[in-house]
Parts: sequence; C-alpha cells; structure tokens
Amino acid sequence: MSNPAQRATKLFVKTFGTKADALFQAPGRVILVGEHTDYNEGFVLAAAINSHTVIAAKRRDDLRFRAVSERFPGQIMEWQFGTEGDLNADEWVNYLKGFTQAMAFSGLQAKGLDLAVVSNVPMGAGLSSSAALEIAFGTALNDTSQLHLSPMAIAQLAQRGESRMLGYPCGIMDQMVSAMGETDCALVIDCLDLDSEALQIPDSLSLMIISSPLDPGAMAAAYRQRREECQQAADFFGLDSLRHLEQAELESAKAKLDPTLLRRARHVISENQRTQSAGRALERGDIRRLGMLMNQSHASLRDDFELSQPEIESLVQVMSEVIGDRGGVRMTDGCCIVALVEHELTDAVVQAVEQQYRALTGGEPHIYMCAAATGAGRIDA
Repeated sequence: MSNPAQRATKLFVKTFGTKADALFQAPGRVILVGEHTDYNEGFVLAAAINSHTVIAAKRRDDLRFRAVSERFPGQIMEWQFGTEGDLNADEWVNYLKGFTQAMAFSGLQAKGLDLAVVSNVPMGAGLSSSAALEIAFGTALNDTSQLHLSPMAIAQLAQRGESRMLGYPCGIMDQMVSAMGETDCALVIDCLDLDSEALQIPDSLSLMIISSPLDPGAMAAAYRQRREECQQAADFFGLDSLRHLEQAELESAKAKLDPTLLRRARHVISENQRTQSAGRALERGDIRRLGMLMNQSHASLRDDFELSQPEIESLVQVMSEVIGDRGGVRMTDGCCIVALVEHELTDAVVQAVEQQYRALTGGEPHIYMCAAATGAGRIDA
C-alpha cells in the first residue's frame, strides 16, 4: 500500500481536480510513564511514533475551508474561518474547526485551505490520532498563512480548541508530543510550566504497542470521570490541581477524604514521582530501573485509578513473564499496552501475545513495532 503522503496527494487531486501546494505531517504518540498526570499539571514521559496524519493542502484567497478525509470518503466538509458554527456534533472535522475557532478567539487570522487528510495512526487505540490531526492541520495553517507560530504555540492552540471549543477535557501532553517530538527520543514534559527535555531511547530497545480489547467509548467515559474525581480531590484541599498536593498532606487527610478520591490522588502523586525517576533512568540507560517503574505505573493504574480489566491484566502478565527485568510493560491511555523490550526478546514477546491474545480476548492482536519519531512539519514533495 502507498504511504500516507502518496495517498493524500492522490486524494487531493481526485477531490479538488488540482495539485496541492504542500504536504504536512504530524505523528501519533505513546505514553511511557505519566498516565493521567498531564491534566493534573504533572509530569509525563512520552514519545512521538512513526505513524502519521498527513494533510495535502492548497491555499485559498478567501476564508473558506474544504476538507476531505480518506477515512470518510465522499464527504467534503466546509466552514468559514471564525464562523465555525455548532461543534457539538460528533464529526471528525470538528477537530479542525476547533483549531480555527481557537485561532479566531486569540485574535489570529488565516486564509482558507482545501485539504485532503490521510492517516495511519490507529483510531481508538490510545495513540492520539486526534492530536495528530490537529497538529498536522495547525502546521499546515501556520505555513500557508505565514503565521510564524512556534510548535509550542500550535500545540497550545490545538489543546485550547479541543478542550474549550469541543468540550473534550484533554491536557497539553498529546499536542506537545505530536508537535515537538524528536527522532529516537522520548520527551519528559512538565505540564505546569511546559518545559520539556528530549531523552535518547537506547538503541538496544524495541518499542512495542499492542491493541487493547477494551471499548474506546467506555474508556473515554472513564477518562472524564477520573478527571472529575481528580478535580474533586484537588478542591478538597483547596488546590488548583493535584500537582501541588504533597504525600504527607494526603496521608493526613485519609480519615476525611472519600476513599475513591484518596486513591485517585495517590496515583497522581506517585505517578509524578515515577515519571521523574523514569526520566532519570532513561537518561542513564538504566533499563532495569525504567522497566520496574513502568510496571509500577501499571499497578497504580490498576489499583488506585481502577482502569484495568481482566483481559488487559492477563496480557500484561503474559508479556511480563517473557520480558522479566529486560524492559517494561504497562497499560497506557486505557486503550493499548506499551512495552520497551530488549531487541533479543522481541520475537518471543510477539509470539507470546499471538498465542494468548485470541484465548483472552476472542480477537486478533494488532501489534505495532514503533520507533520514536520527529514532530510535525512540512514534507518535501
């Protein structure tokens, strides 16, 4: 099959009867450690991956946008800059409309575009296909309208569009990683002050992602509930977010705080500590320590955040028995399993998953062998 850039080019010509001016890409992402910490203004360790959304774009002289997606053939979606209308309908184009609406609210102007969108970032797999779409679009707008926005500014507009305009309660991490990822590196991000540092992933490790049998819709509902619970816990302590809560303060309130909120807060505090430790371990190339922290992160998601399911637990256990202390494995984003594994064990892990997945889930496994990729940018034709 042709790559996304070639398919986007063909789709554009087929839809609009002319050639695009340029191609733009943005990657999906995977979280290594730092789950449900970004919207709590905490720390995350995540990497952009070599699955991308690609947009073929041609600049218009008016404020009109026309967009077509390979995933929804035959539908040309149209809107005007600054008059996006109702964004409540569940349509893929709302991620683009949310971005232009966020621009308009910020006082920015841009010319319209004709767009053809193609992606090989799996949808509903916890790899942030939505952020890849937003960032690819923002990168295209930034280039074609010569706005001179930084990757961070594009990420902030995308997050504002998704959270405020669409009402999806996301943090900044997805958009930052898609916009600012670096080849062969993971980013450790402070989601409070938005500082980030790229850390090299050792050449000896394979990055594996395994699809989950869980329902993405149910996980999205759980995400909203957990976010609300985290905010309730922060409100109990009179804080803006759980980033500012200390372990001792949490322990002293155990008798008064709702037990569910106690567990949610305990996960966030411990996950922030694990993420910082994981960053240091990665920097030192301490694979055993990094793997242990990934395993601990999974246990906290299971026990304190209560997001795992029996099928996920069984798959993680199957993989852990093969990996041992030569990497780490955990559930991530509620919808998939991520593993960092020494190359020598990769085939054995794949074989174990393929043998066990059908028995555990009744379905076929989707195993993605990934590499940490660079962030969004223009593609040379």
